[in-house]
Amino acid sequence: MARNDALRAARLRRGWRSIEAAADALTRHGQHLLGERHFTVSARTWRRWEGERPGWPAEETAVVLHDALGHWPEDLGFTTPQGWIRPDHHEEEQVSRRAFTSITAAALGTGPFASQYVDPALVDYFQQQLEGHYRADMFLGPHDLIGTVSAQYQLIDKLVRSAKGETRRALLRAGAAYAALVGWLYQDAGDMDGAAFWRGVTQEIAVRSRDPHLIGYSLVNQAQVRTDLGDGHAVVELCEAVLEDADQLVPKVRIMAMQQLAHGASLTGDRRVADRLLDRADRFMPAVDDDLPWGNACRRTPG
Repeated sequence: MARNDALRAARLRRGWRSIEAAADALTRHGQHLLGERHFTVSARTWRRWEGERPGWPAEETAVVLHDALGHWPEDLGFTTPQGWIRPDHHEEEQVSRRAFTSITAAALGTGPFASQYVDPALVDYFQQQLEGHYRADMFLGPHDLIGTVSAQYQLIDKLVRSAKGETRRALLRAGAAYAALVGWLYQDAGDMDGAAFWRGVTQEIAVRSRDPHLIGYSLVNQAQVRTDLGDGHAVVELCEAVLEDADQLVPKVRIMAMQQLAHGASLTGDRRVADRLLDRADRFMPAVDDDLPWGNACRRTPG
């Protein structure tokens, strides 16, 4: 006769030698767990559960079974109904949602914001702060800086919505630089989800700024994520896109693109190309002489 061997085995492992003993024990367990003295599982119900057509228990009974036997009904031989999602999956989704919100909140402020006057002097302030964050990263590490740099990006994003003309474009450039640093901090912390999100923000803001150097830098940022993901071909494609207009870029961006392209070549097994690219990048190093506050990987830690 067909029977639900999975539930029977779980019952015996629990030490419940008979169906009657199992029903009585689960009833007491459920009443204590739920704080509900009317919770009941009869021997007749348990006998059906161990039969050919066990059906599916009520949700609160599923929770009690899980707590008592250490398994959800789908692992105990019950017939899983369409659309069933285990309660712990709901919890995992909530945790994932909270983590996603934590990563993205600073970049996804919803408007409209009240219009305000934006003093052009704020651009210099943010640039100076950015240099300080690069230096601080050398001493503190990513976890201590992510919140601070993200909050400043959030403020820049708010100001951009009110700024006009060259002040707006300058703030966009600053915003792209801050987003790039946040992306680097997440990547340095080993959080590739956060890194990928903020590298995408960097590229969007760089494109909006219309600054070709920042756009190239943002693509190198994307390539850095692909390097850590082991996707050598994507690294090569992104860096080659940067270097198509290499003569129009500041040496810093050219060097970073060549260095990252060498990573891509290495990942695809082309060691000779990787060595040649690193040699070329080294020859450009003396030409790095800009006052840009971002992309200091040529001389300092972040990328």
